[in-house]
Amino acid sequence: MRRRSVTPAVFTAFAALVAGLVTGCGVDAGPDPLRGQQWGLDALRLPDAWSTTRGEDTVIAVVDTGVDLGHPDLKGRLVAGHDFVDGDDRPDDANGHGTHVAGIAAAHTDNGVGGAGGAPGTLIMPVRVLGPDGTGSDADISKGIVWAADHGAHVVNLSLGESGLMARLLKGGVLNQAITYAHSKGAVVVAAAGNDATALQPYEVDTPVLVVNAAGRDGKPASFSNFGARDAVSAPGVDILSTLPTYRTRESLTNVSGYGKLSGTSMASPYVSAVAALLHHQGLAPEAIAQTIRDTASNPGKLLKLGLGNVDAAAAVRAAAASK
Repeated sequence: MRRRSVTPAVFTAFAALVAGLVTGCGVDAGPDPLRGQQWGLDALRLPDAWSTTRGEDTVIAVVDTGVDLGHPDLKGRLVAGHDFVDGDDRPDDANGHGTHVAGIAAAHTDNGVGGAGGAPGTLIMPVRVLGPDGTGSDADISKGIVWAADHGAHVVNLSLGESGLMARLLKGGVLNQAITYAHSKGAVVVAAAGNDATALQPYEVDTPVLVVNAAGRDGKPASFSNFGARDAVSAPGVDILSTLPTYRTRESLTNVSGYGKLSGTSMASPYVSAVAALLHHQGLAPEAIAQTIRDTASNPGKLLKLGLGNVDAAAAVRAAAASK
């Protein structure tokens, strides 16, 4: 059975201890105290896009390790999900990766708690397909994608590991079918490129998926990022601050503050899912959402490892508005 995973060697090396910063977390409105550490939001020009849309009435499915369902920066932003690992409807996160991904996409914003999410009006659908060690089968992942599409997800985020020769040999497998099915149901599927610093086409070229490479603060490709997927784009993926479980998991063994910094294409993908959610709220169809993100990406240096370039949320939102 083929198994896919997150890549903890990349992520845990960048974990940040921010204990004490969630003291007094509650519902008081006000600036998010950790917002200044979220360089990725500014690099993507997401705050500029929020004056037009915050992604209301949009659901992003995080097909991952689950979510800390009681996290103060995620509670109230969650819709019903499913757990394909334990076979129940409580997709608790026993690893930490999915919680981090969910916060990047849609953590509460301007609530006086923690940090901000990329699409502050969007809801998260937690679909658990990876176990406590961050691995899972293609079969479960495919079931999770189909389930999310059948239960109303508008965007499906796949922050999954993908690497090596086996990926090339098996790229015609069940994930392509599940992604194509989700697209047929009206969902945009966004997937992380992987973290093996290798050229890779992880999916069949006609599979309707938006692959995301990782970039650093300087806008250049992250050293660990895979590249080479057809029509891929890039987004911030280095030292990304987001939510972590408020209990001990693989990613929060020494840090139960609820926040930390991780790195990987897994962090870049939910940023692009957030932009997709903004465009969905503007009324764009899945094909138009992906194409608008690609058309407005910027790569003035023509760097191969950035693909079509770094995503620009403000430009994408403006282009979507102009297309009506």
